[in-house]
Amino acid sequence: MNCPIYDSNEYKMIVFDMDSNLIDAETIDEFARAAGIIGKVEEITKREICENLDFEQTLAEWVRIIRELSLETIPYAVHKIHTIQVAVKYIPHFKSRGYKDAMISGRFEISAMEACKALKNNFVVTNELLVEDGWLKGKYVGSVTQSNPKGAFEELTLFSRVRPERGVVAGEGANDAHIFERAVFAIAFNLKYIIREYVAVVIIEKISKPLSLFLNLFLILIL
Repeated sequence: MNCPIYDSNEYKMIVFDMDSNLIDAETIDEFARAAGIIGKVEEITKREICENLDFEQTLAEWVRIIRELSLETIPYAVHKIHTIQVAVKYIPHFKSRGYKDAMISGRFEISAMEACKALKNNFVVTNELLVEDGWLKGKYVGSVTQSNPKGAFEELTLFSRVRPERGVVAGEGANDAHIFERAVFAIAFNLKYIIREYVAVVIIEKISKPLSLFLNLFLILIL
């Protein structure tokens, strides 16, 4: 592929999805396990795949189901989620090359902020679960949906004084496709088949060796 040449002094950005990219888990699954309702969530996830439900529908159903989770239980669920060590290693490497980094996730602020503390992300854009009387209300607020992550991405790049086409995106889900189309380079990590057509590079194994080899090549070619 022909790699673009840019002014090395210009701001650049790399944007990560959170679940299965920066953290070694699916947030909704961990919350469901803590509430003892993982079977219900898995059923919704299977329907999303088999019936091609859009992300907004699936997210609304997930959030409605986990309203059985109390605030006392959430920290237990969050603390069981670990960051992926490859991300811990390479985010500082990108920053040293002049990249700002960001996390855009259709999941939830309560888990995203924990990941942010560990990874020291520059920016986080995510959704927030609503709470009432110590329990989740079964509703959320936020702009990160299947139809809008592209908008969140462009707002973030504008705020950071980065041209969207200077952005690199790493993700794995259908709701990442809109951002993949806008960024200059797209990496699929722990891929969901639905987005294969949008990405430049696919990394199938969730281990450090293939990602390490690719990123070193990437840094040589276009950073």
